[in-house]
Amino acid sequence: MLRLEARNSQVPIERKPPWIKTRLRTGPSYTELKSLVRSEGLHTVCEEAGCPNIFECWEDREATFLVGGDQCTRRCDFCQIDTGKPLPLDEGEPRRVAESVAAMGLKYATVTGVARDDLADGGAWLYAQVCREIHAAIPGCGVELLIPDFNAEPDRLAEVFSARPEVLAHNIETVPRIFRRIRPGFRYVRSLDVLRAARDAGLVTKSNLILGLGEERHEVTEAMKDLRSAGCDLLTHHPVPAADPAAPPGGTLGQARRVRGTARGG
Repeated sequence: MLRLEARNSQVPIERKPPWIKTRLRTGPSYTELKSLVRSEGLHTVCEEAGCPNIFECWEDREATFLVGGDQCTRRCDFCQIDTGKPLPLDEGEPRRVAESVAAMGLKYATVTGVARDDLADGGAWLYAQVCREIHAAIPGCGVELLIPDFNAEPDRLAEVFSARPEVLAHNIETVPRIFRRIRPGFRYVRSLDVLRAARDAGLVTKSNLILGLGEERHEVTEAMKDLRSAGCDLLTHHPVPAADPAAPPGGTLGQARRVRGTARGG
């Protein structure tokens, strides 16, 4: 299966619309945070996923930490994080993340990570421990964990849930019809099961939909209904950052923007 960027590379580069441009803004906070991430050997989604908003967010002292290394054992077409064999688990990482959150003076920390199917517990301990370390180091600091599905195995999920994050997030990202193409290492129903288990455990749940991957408008509505039925409390959504001609078959960025307006109303 070709990745989205491989398909998009065949599309001629067109002039970008004026609204997509912004002024690069850096300053002392960005520089300080970059130095902190380097010195502590941390990984952030901001860097690993090539987020174009990194300068603005870091200058505002906002960041999402990526735990478990920079190699993922699963592949998703929309993700820039490398797929490969991860290094051995770094058991000191949760402590360093908590220390960094404290140094940044955060009141709310978002933590996600790569899938670690190479580990016996799929990395469940790592996610749980980083949440516990943050809570212990910074009393009152909220923690949002964005987790993989852990194959929906009850023992693994129970380990993560026991850390009691303020928000437990797991993203379905797209609709059932194209789910296997976009997220071959995951299963749509299994992802819903993860959210349902988290809600049953008394956690606030959250998910995300990427719009413009080839889904139809009515499919987005059905996916939103599925999420609600599974007990999803919060839903975010965003369009793929591509020009219309580069969008996957069946959907365009323009369609995604129209659906986005509908989603807000739902």
